[in-house]
Amino acid sequence: MTRWAALLLAGIAGSALAQFGSYPRDDKGYYDEDAEKPWVEAAVDLPAFPVEANLIEFYVGAAASNKFFIDASTLSAGSDGTLRYVLVVRTTGGATNVSFEGIHCKERRWKHYATGRSDGTWVKSPSSRADWRPIENRPVNRHHAALSRDFFCPGGIQINSAEEGRNALRLGKHPNAL
Repeated sequence: MTRWAALLLAGIAGSALAQFGSYPRDDKGYYDEDAEKPWVEAAVDLPAFPVEANLIEFYVGAAASNKFFIDASTLSAGSDGTLRYVLVVRTTGGATNVSFEGIHCKERRWKHYATGRSDGTWVKSPSSRADWRPIENRPVNRHHAALSRDFFCPGGIQINSAEEGRNALRLGKHPNAL
């Protein structure tokens, strides 16, 4: 084989490895089309600011003194496996906190995208706060655990549509929740 042919063959092999190297493989090294591909989060646009008429209250637990609401018009079930929504929390002291968040059911994680300001605008979360965090089922401030387990990810599986989530909120619990 000439040197030129060897270089050409090496270039083709290198190109093939670069093109197919990241695809899932079975235990023998063959491409496995049934294997899961790495998760990629979809691009996210900020929603409209919440409107009182669209708020649905949900129960968090007996230890929670705050009131928790989801703006039903902002609820979306993304093709990337993430449920996104606007959360409104009213404290016993009268303060209102508004945030745009997401829950990734399969990973049992949540993310904070933006905080609502009193003038009806959004401030995007700094990158240090916009990381995916584990959902923890704590006695106080367990709203992410309640949303995940009781409404949006019954049995750990994401609901199919925003309407399914709105119905679960109206019912007080998803019919498939444990």
